[in-house]
Amino acid sequence: MDKRALRADILLLITAGLWGFGFVAQSSGMDYVGPFTYNALRFPLGSISLLPLIFFFRGKRKKDRDNARVPTSVETGMPFKSPLNKVLMTLLAGTVLFVAVVLQQAGLMFTTVGNAGFITGFYVVLTPVFGIFIGKKTGLPTWVGMVFALAGLYFIFMAGSTASINPGDLVIVVSAVFWAAHILVIDHLVQKLSPLILSAGQFAWCGFYSIIAAFTAEPFVRSWAAQIVPDFAIQQQWKTLPELLANGIPPEVMGAIVPILYGGFVSVGIAYTLQVVAQKDAPPAHATILLCLEGAFATIGGILLRNEKPGSFTLLGFGFMLCAMLITQWDVIRPSAGRKDGRPSGSSKS
Repeated sequence: MDKRALRADILLLITAGLWGFGFVAQSSGMDYVGPFTYNALRFPLGSISLLPLIFFFRGKRKKDRDNARVPTSVETGMPFKSPLNKVLMTLLAGTVLFVAVVLQQAGLMFTTVGNAGFITGFYVVLTPVFGIFIGKKTGLPTWVGMVFALAGLYFIFMAGSTASINPGDLVIVVSAVFWAAHILVIDHLVQKLSPLILSAGQFAWCGFYSIIAAFTAEPFVRSWAAQIVPDFAIQQQWKTLPELLANGIPPEVMGAIVPILYGGFVSVGIAYTLQVVAQKDAPPAHATILLCLEGAFATIGGILLRNEKPGSFTLLGFGFMLCAMLITQWDVIRPSAGRKDGRPSGSSKS
């Protein structure tokens, strides 16, 4: 392996780690503030963190066009995308993203970081299945991966007991459905709009929705959670966004600052930058395998920072889920069928 490919693999491994530990930040943030407040603060920061990349690549493309004297869109007859079209495209992506994120945050109120990380990875299996309904083809690896995923979910749900299923796990499964839908939306829109602009725009819309929800819905979330889970305790200490704006940030909420900054700048800005840089040189198979380790890093983060102790059934379920993701991506992993763009299909971090 040449040095550039090795460096790319290291950066992708770091990216998967940053995304995996992002689940820890999401869970930890809700020790202090509500889920909508956390997202209302995190996603605008994430959008802002991409602006330097947008301006950098815009300047680079302009310089390359000037040097190569590339014809403009008017000269080539290419359709011009109006600002309104760009806004509508980011609005669509941001709306689906908001639903997926809200469900994920709601699930994290009741389940572990490791469970959330691996169950969210179910979207990798669901994406090609949903793609069938819009004319995309899929093969045997998808269905084999689905069997492994269902087995993994079974072991995670049961966790050694058939008495009850954690409601948070079920909510995360539903969020995975919307993550899969989000992938298909992004896959369509990214052909028409710069990935960086699309990402920054959708994060901004998601933050906007979260601000509205923080004012209108969050005051009722605590009572709802208490009805679902009788021993619901930690989240009772939440401070909502209206409370923070009215009374300022009390000392006991200062602990939310690090998770919010991590979720906004590190999980989005830094990790996205590393992914963009790394996948220029990383073989598609390497990118697929390394980015599928996000759930494994979430589990490690949960053990180290949230004192989670997954049992043998849960770990077995994690193993099945990881196998499901890798099997579903077999056409990418197999050298003869690698994607030329170096991106694993179904990447949620667009």
